[in-house]
Amino acid sequence: MREPTRWRTQTTQLAFAIGQRAQFRKQSFAARVLKAAGLGAVLMTASITPALAADTVAEAPKPAIMSDLASHSLLLDVASAGDRLVAVGSRGHIVYSDDQGASWTQAASPVRQLLTAVYFADANNGWAVGHDGVILHSSDAGASWELQYRDPALDEAADPDGPGLLERPLMDVWFRDANTGFAFGAYGTYLRTDDAGKTWEDLSFDIDNPDGFHYNAVTAVQGTGLFLVGEMGTMYRSPDFGDSWETLQTSPYDGTWFGTAGTGLEGQVVVWGLRGNMYRSADFGESWEQVELHTPNNGPLEATLLGGNLSADGSLSVVGAGGVVVTSTDHGKTFNVAVRPDRVALATAKRLPDGELVLVGQQGVVKAAANGLPENQ
Repeated sequence: MREPTRWRTQTTQLAFAIGQRAQFRKQSFAARVLKAAGLGAVLMTASITPALAADTVAEAPKPAIMSDLASHSLLLDVASAGDRLVAVGSRGHIVYSDDQGASWTQAASPVRQLLTAVYFADANNGWAVGHDGVILHSSDAGASWELQYRDPALDEAADPDGPGLLERPLMDVWFRDANTGFAFGAYGTYLRTDDAGKTWEDLSFDIDNPDGFHYNAVTAVQGTGLFLVGEMGTMYRSPDFGDSWETLQTSPYDGTWFGTAGTGLEGQVVVWGLRGNMYRSADFGESWEQVELHTPNNGPLEATLLGGNLSADGSLSVVGAGGVVVTSTDHGKTFNVAVRPDRVALATAKRLPDGELVLVGQQGVVKAAANGLPENQ
């Protein structure tokens, strides 16, 4: 592994590279993502900026507050750790369930930052990422967590005459095995570990992204490689599962992509984003066809699509603003669209072994029928 580069140096270089665009977007990333997600009502609580310490850019991390309402507050991602479900979200909250989502227990978390994604490489080892570039690790299936990393720029001496900190939250994380993993985020942030997260190397300049576009989601494509998507229609692929990256020029849409998932078939991947845009590729991003999505009233779906997952049985579940849930049982060729009656914004979905769904979003965790509607409908 190459000699690690100091983060402050890379932050400065990147800020100069994207110039005035970076200055305009400073400290605004969290707000824009949550607004696009239809989660504007929780901005005041979910994206709290840490108070400045006297001698450093930001104060030391504080543990999340334990709360009986943790599973009912904003949650942004959910993953499986063996038979256990683990969800993460606002204020550093982490909750887990051992009864397939019927009840939830809050785990102690070492941070209060908004956590955006969680991934388990096996039944025990998992990582969660979020704002301030935090990366947390669990070795006991999500019952307890340790802080492995946060943006080193936060611990440097404060400069009252400087340009200020460029907010660089991490948005997604994926592990190839229990040792090698990757984290992606705002302004082209790309980190890698080969020692289970004991150290993280900044490889942001290894991906061709001169404008510093945000990375929003990464997924593994069956037998093919990794696929990464972000803002302004940006797409990247890695045929060696993270060792090298290629920038694609084939994006069918120049708006923001919020999510991506494999279909369970080799070379096939689905991407989605703003205004109900969803596309499917059968050749690892070489070409694309639009997936037509229609509301129950048979009009075109225009709600923003956010997160989703491929389940073990090959079905796909994607959710978004306004309580939209779209599901597919034919490897992403066609989707059924449902709109939940409460219209609450959803961040992602995970299908359970019994076929039901666990949905997470603005009001925490909720179980749903296979089509995403309330279980009694």
